Order: sequence, then structure tokens, then C-alpha cells
Amino acid sequence: ENRGLQSQPPPEEQNYGATAAHVRQGPFVPVSRNGPAKRDYPTAAVLCYANLINFMDWFIVPGTLIDIQKYFELSDGDTGLLQTVFILCYMLAAPIFGYLGDRYNRKIILGAGIFFWSVVTLGSSFISESYYWIFFLSRGLVGIGTASYSTIAPTIIADLFEEGKRTTILSIFYIFIPVGSGLGYVLAAGMADVTGDWHWAFRITPCMGGLALVLLILLVPHRTQRRTAAHRALSISGTIRVAAERPDVRRTAKATWCQDVISLAKNRSFVWSSLGLTAMAFVTGALGMWVPLFLYRAQVVQGIVPPCLQESCNSSNSIIFGVITIGTGILGVVAGAEAARRLRKINNKADPLICATSMCISALCLYIALMVAQTNILSTFIFIAFGELFLSVNWAVVTDILLYVVTPRQQSTAIALQILVSHLLGDAGSPYLIGIISNAIQAKNAHSFQWNFWSMQYSFIVCAFVGVFGGGFFLLTSFYIEEDRKEAEQ
Repeated sequence: ENRGLQSQPPPEEQNYGATAAHVRQGPFVPVSRNGPAKRDYPTAAVLCYANLINFMDWFIVPGTLIDIQKYFELSDGDTGLLQTVFILCYMLAAPIFGYLGDRYNRKIILGAGIFFWSVVTLGSSFISESYYWIFFLSRGLVGIGTASYSTIAPTIIADLFEEGKRTTILSIFYIFIPVGSGLGYVLAAGMADVTGDWHWAFRITPCMGGLALVLLILLVPHRTQRRTAAHRALSISGTIRVAAERPDVRRTAKATWCQDVISLAKNRSFVWSSLGLTAMAFVTGALGMWVPLFLYRAQVVQGIVPPCLQESCNSSNSIIFGVITIGTGILGVVAGAEAARRLRKINNKADPLICATSMCISALCLYIALMVAQTNILSTFIFIAFGELFLSVNWAVVTDILLYVVTPRQQSTAIALQILVSHLLGDAGSPYLIGIISNAIQAKNAHSFQWNFWSMQYSFIVCAFVGVFGGGFFLLTSFYIEEDRKEAEQ
């Protein structure tokens, strides 16, 4: 019966969304795979480049935070809210794009998202100080455009490459999170220093976004096929026959979004790893927003730099922090992927255990960095670097966990839900929470540079405790990951 199977999937299954029939084979049906096509690598390269721009744009605001705070005359709480607006719009839009990505043409969605966020970012560079609320609104709109990309791009990579190669490509893809974040700081601070005007920092990434859009149109195929065993092995007649003999297959193919959500909620590995990612997002969101300002206040207290009273403030901390983010990000992602590749051979629970260990070490490093900031700024930089390094270990590993404990038909939805939860409970609130805690501490004490520093230091301690909780969530993931992986493979 299997000898007559076609090597190519039938027309109705050559689809990019969940409208294609997804059926499951028994263990005796062979599935051939000749490796990724040559065009798959340029597609992955375009997605990596767009991911770079995505996170550069994300961290332009933190890179010029001192200037923006002074330009719009914002308190710490209001400044933190600026990033919270961005994240809230990003996470609320993510499930919508997850739904669309599972059902409609993903290339069109990606292109529209890149074009939208590029135009809005460019427009935000022309806002005057009298219209700060428009600047807040523009960051929210950029978050919506970003969600269209972040939700869909990893699923395309998952479709193009099998497990071994997929981990490598995902590692490269996620290297551009810290690299893009760091370049965002460097670009923002560099443009502010060169031009004397922080607005110019918002006029570079839109040009890079235009190039990404052109590359997307030229190099990414119009239809990116969902790769499952059924897609590669079944002929039209085989699909009809299996669907007739297996009523459960028809139900799976026609599952609604609500049924997908219920199914994912029962997937314990997905739930616990998503909560672990939420803790990561909480910590990275707070660090990304406030570290340059925290370092500046520590230096003022130590007398290393004078208080910023001129039009354009010193941006050296943003540049140094950006370089640290790039270096530790690359090293962390590569080390995490390599550790996962090696340890999986001896322990099936290696991935969540790696994440749990790195989260706890990162929390300890960040706590030490906070404690030594008032007396030794060099030690603060060193321990912040180690904290970021161990956080970066988890980026590709967490995504790979999701991709092998969730069935292919639900992956865009799963990523969208993970984005929603991790940002809702993570970095959507952490910058604002740190800001309002800092405001509350300042309000109860005399206004001084010393208390400006202490208020930020005390509020930052929350991140260390959240990091420990994140390690616990990943440890819980290890209890269920083998069972959930086997169920997804079936």
C-alpha cells in the first residue's frame, strides 16, 4: 500500500495554514526527508536579519532613556510606562497574528508587519515635547507591528528544518535577540552623541526595515509549507482513505482555536516552560529598560560623572551595556544550544534542567551586581554581564522545547499564547513596576542623588527573586517533558 505514495504532497495540502488537512500516520509508514532545500537557507537568513531589526527597534527607547525622560519631563513611573505600552500592544496583538499565521499566508503577514512598524518608528522621530502622548501611542503601534513578526517567523524556521538542523538555525535566529538589543542601545546612544539629537536614533531602523521588506519579497517563497509526516507521505487517495478510516483525524484537522487553546492548557510542559519564560521576560524587560539609568545614578553617587543638566546626556553607559548585551548574548545562545545538543544524548530532561540552572545562576549574579553598584562600578558591569550571559543561554532552548512538545498544527497559536502570557506577566509590567516602586521610595525620602540611586537599587531586587522563581518553573517542566514530547510525536 505504501509503495505508491507520492513524493510530493497533494495540492490541497501544500498550504501555509491550518486549513491543510493534518493527519497522523502509523509507525510503519516511511517518511523521507532529503534535507533542507537550497532556498531554505536564504529564507532563514532574511528572517534572522528581520529579527535583528526587530530588536534594535525594540531597544532604541532604553538606549536614549535619559534624554527622552528629560525631553518629555517624565517621572520614573511614567518612563517605565512607555515600555509597558509597547509590550502591552505587542502581547495583545500576538494571539491575533498567531491565529492568522496558522490559517493564512505568512509571508504577506510578515511583510505587512515590517512595513507598518518601520513607518510608525520613522513618524515617531518627528514628535515634539508637547505631544508626549502621541509618542506613547506610536510605541504601542510599533508593538503591534512587531507582534506580527515575532509570532510567525519561528514557525517558518520550524517548517523548513528538521530537529537537528532546526536547533542550530533557531540558535542563530535567537542570537539576534541580544545582538539586536545591544545594537539598539549602541545605535541610539551613538546617533544621539553624533547628532546631538536623540530623534535621529529613530530614523535608521526604518531604512533597514525597507531593505528587509525587499529581501522578504525576493527571497522568501510565497507559500511556506507546514511540514508534518502526513504532508510528506500521504497521497490524495491515502489522505482520503485514512480520513475515512480515522474519524479522529477529521476532528483534529477541523479543531477550532478554542480547542487548540484547551489542548495547550493541558500540556504541562508547555505551561511550566511558558511560566519560566515569563520570569525571563520580567527580568530582561526590567534590565533592558533601567540598567543604563541605574548605572548613571550609581556613577553620580560615586562622583564618576556629573549630574546631567545639558541638552544631550552622556550615553556611554548605553553603549557599554549594548556591547555587553551583544557579546553575552552571542556566547550565551551558542553555549545553551551546544549544551543542549550534548546533554540530550545522556538525559532526555536536559533542556529544562539547563534553563533552570542558568536562571538561578543569573539571579545570583544580578543580586551581587546590585549590591556592589554603589562602591565598585566595574564589578557591577562584570556581574551584570554574567547575569545576561546565563539569561541568554535559555533563548533558543526554550523555543525548541515548545516546538517539540506542541504539534505542528498548533505551533503558531502556542507561540502566540506564550508571547501573550510571558509579556502580560513579564516585561509588560516589570519596567513600570520598577518605576513606581522607585517613585514610592523617593516620595518617602528627601530628594537627593543618593536616594535616586537607592530607590532604583531597592526596586531592582525584585528581579533577583523573580529569576529564582523562573528556575523553579523550568525544574517543574522537567517532570513532564518526556511524556509530553512522546504525545506530540504521535
